[in-house]
Amino acid sequence: MKTNKDLYIGLIIGFVASIIGLLLSLLIFGTGSSIGDSLNIALAQGVFTKLVSIGALLNLAAFFFFINTNKEQRAKGVLIATIIVAIITLIIRFT
Repeated sequence: MKTNKDLYIGLIIGFVASIIGLLLSLLIFGTGSSIGDSLNIALAQGVFTKLVSIGALLNLAAFFFFINTNKEQRAKGVLIATIIVAIITLIIRFT
């Protein structure tokens, strides 16, 4: 049962890391005066998916942290979350 718990913890950490990475990329690369303005500008200019992809790079650090600390199930959860974010990004990009 612990492995399922670790997998879910990894999923949550993966999604939270993606959201934090997106917010950081909006703060760094955004041209608006606030996060909301930067988000609206990114959506209008069609660069939102690129910012989501940059934000997902934070998952890389979480993944390697869990691999190095021998928590493979959590690393698997982070990997699954990254794949889900990538699929959602592709759906947003091509619709």
